[in-house]
Amino acid sequence: MVPKKEQNEQQIAAEVTEAANLITGFGESFLPLLPLKNVVILPKSVIPIIAGRNISIAAVEYALKHDRTVFITTQKDPKTELPGKNDLYEIGTRATILQVMRMPNGGLKVLAEGICRAKMTSLQETSTFIGVTCQDVPTQGLVYSLDLEAAWRELTSLYALYTQYNEKAPADLTAMVKTPEDMDYITDTIAIQINTLGFVDRQKILEIPDLKPRILAVCAAIKKEIDIVKIEQKIHGHIQNQVEKNQREYYLTEQIKAIQKELGRDDQAAEIEQLRAKIKKLQLPVDAKEKAEKELKRLEQMQPMSSEAVVSRNYIDWIISIPWHKVSKDTLSIEQAINLLNKNHAGLKKLKDRIIEFLAAKKYAATLTRFPVICFVGPPGVGKTSLARSIAEALGREFVRISLGGVRDEAEIRGHRRTYIGALPGKIIQAMKRAKTKNPVILLDEIDKMSRDAHGDPAAGLLEVLDPEQNKTFMDHFLDIEYDLSQVMFITTANVMENIPYPLLDRLEVVQLSGYTEEEKLCIAQDFLIPRNLKEYSLTKAKFKIAVDTIRLLIDEYTKEAGVRQLDRLLAKLMRKAIQQLLENTKCKSVTISPEYMREWLGNPMFKKTSLSRTEKRIGLAVGLAWTEVGGDVLEIETAVLPGKGTVSLTGQLGEVMQESAHAALSYIRARVKMLGLPASFHNNKDIHVHIPEGATPKDGPSAGITICTALVSALTENPTKSALAMTGEITLQGRVLAIGGLKEKLISAKQHGITTVIIPMENADDLQEIKKEIDLSGMAIEQVNTMDEVLKIVFVEDPFVLAKKISLKKEKVTRAKKKVKKD
Repeated sequence: MVPKKEQNEQQIAAEVTEAANLITGFGESFLPLLPLKNVVILPKSVIPIIAGRNISIAAVEYALKHDRTVFITTQKDPKTELPGKNDLYEIGTRATILQVMRMPNGGLKVLAEGICRAKMTSLQETSTFIGVTCQDVPTQGLVYSLDLEAAWRELTSLYALYTQYNEKAPADLTAMVKTPEDMDYITDTIAIQINTLGFVDRQKILEIPDLKPRILAVCAAIKKEIDIVKIEQKIHGHIQNQVEKNQREYYLTEQIKAIQKELGRDDQAAEIEQLRAKIKKLQLPVDAKEKAEKELKRLEQMQPMSSEAVVSRNYIDWIISIPWHKVSKDTLSIEQAINLLNKNHAGLKKLKDRIIEFLAAKKYAATLTRFPVICFVGPPGVGKTSLARSIAEALGREFVRISLGGVRDEAEIRGHRRTYIGALPGKIIQAMKRAKTKNPVILLDEIDKMSRDAHGDPAAGLLEVLDPEQNKTFMDHFLDIEYDLSQVMFITTANVMENIPYPLLDRLEVVQLSGYTEEEKLCIAQDFLIPRNLKEYSLTKAKFKIAVDTIRLLIDEYTKEAGVRQLDRLLAKLMRKAIQQLLENTKCKSVTISPEYMREWLGNPMFKKTSLSRTEKRIGLAVGLAWTEVGGDVLEIETAVLPGKGTVSLTGQLGEVMQESAHAALSYIRARVKMLGLPASFHNNKDIHVHIPEGATPKDGPSAGITICTALVSALTENPTKSALAMTGEITLQGRVLAIGGLKEKLISAKQHGITTVIIPMENADDLQEIKKEIDLSGMAIEQVNTMDEVLKIVFVEDPFVLAKKISLKKEKVTRAKKKVKKD
């Protein structure tokens, strides 16, 4: 009885023999197939193969029992486990199995040597392995030629170069080549030495039977490999240099640390690490971070006590100290803002409305980032600075004040470059450091008091700061990096607009603040100044008493200002005197301020109202209204007409504009000599002298034109003007009356001086309506005129045009009477 195993083997042998007999033809041989994944075996090469699949193990076992020959080819798709004919490359290698080793997992480790190229013609599957019919593919072109020699020399030179980069490749491989057969053998061997050649590229070389094209293909592969190796070596060299550099820096840094520790300077390293940690935490913009890190590296290389180290450390401290991301949250309660403004400021209704308007817009449009640059223009002491502080408080923002009075160097705004000793950032960056947030309210105080010199113009430096389109990339000379100021709310103050350069003024939204009226000053004194000073001097209302009339007397006769600073100082002085009296007289429990105390403690009244002429015969006199930085005032213009040669004298320290107004008034009168009943040549035989009292005080402006004209007409026609009447307006040669400024202050002054009738230009009608909402003008008649003729009809006791006609008629009667006498 035959064992079962032997029966299986006999059956397999019979199947194989039958298959071989069926498919074997002339020049063909039947061989077991050993399919490979991602591996190509070339002729004359010896490679190890792991046979793990059953069909591969069976093929190897079959070959071992016969002539140890197999057909080896590569699968097109490595994932295929049971390949068919279409899954395999037709061109493969007929190989001999040199050695087989069985592995613990049942697989085989096979050492195979390629014999020659072979082409698979057919495929037959058995029960255990796949068999193929193949025929050898001989090498073509094995005839010596010049082209072949040239191709071989190219390959030899490229391979020699390749061996310089790949030490494992044998350098003498091409030395013994003599015949084309040697070239064939060595070409395949060189292809094997190219380690990085992919299986697809090797398969292409395997499928080239012609020697010369195969040599050229191997040349191309070697050249590509040389280029790759060069790049790899370059990258490797760069990495190696970087590693060596890092290692060297680390070694030197450790040495420096050790040396500094021995010298007791290890505190600097700790300080630098702290600075580096702060910079990382701040999340600076890219350019600022680069600058800071670069300066830190420089600082590490410097001696701690050197001047350069101090400059670098100062620079880094400034970068760290200014706010880059911190923003305060706005408080946008309209009701709260109104209460706060009313609590801190009396009057100023129009200005408060403007502030509330902005807050309302900000609350409605949450994305509003562009803020108008407000410029408060008004006389000193009216509360411009405190108003800006109240805006910051209403918004819930930090407030920083920058005084620009006397600044004359652009570097004060944009900073000094670090090349200078003691260089610092400009006032803007310093203000941001004090604010500690990116969106503070910054007050640029006294912007009209800046000057300029050879070092530059600070007003030009402010152009970028106050322009919403430019200040998002503000560049300070000291920091030398861009800084965003777009979220800052800038407020400026000035006393007069004329001193602000136009390009800067064009960026500002001007809000005019006029002087306080007497009633507003009284309210401020009662509600703000007295309570504040009482608290400061630890007094109570029971110990310090001052009546309303006494406060009015203090305002009228001891102060002359648009604001309340002087009033505040005087109230403080009265309280100090009261404290002195309380200490000297222990029986005294309180002090009531009376006019007598004021005269004793403050002296005689320093400012009295301008005394107006009370004479009944007011010939050559006219009262004008003037605007000053401390409020309104009255001017009594005097005119004298004397026999002479037509000279016109203007005295009282008049400015050029006021002198021109006087000449314009005189020309107007000359154009109306007939209507006024004057001789046509009156200006040739009479000298005219116009004088405005208080000659030590400079005076200028066109608004005194109609007043000068009135005084001249009164003197020339000997027609008296009405008392308790004042006027203001600019005159033209044709007699038109033009608009003037400062009407509110002028009307307040007129009321304080007991004026009952005021003449103003018709063009100021809109201003008058606004003023009536703010101050009480009851008891004062306001005449609005368009021409000087209308003025003359109002100001005189008798209409000068009617008077001229009367005089003319009287002269005609006298003339007729004389003629009649002569006839008789």
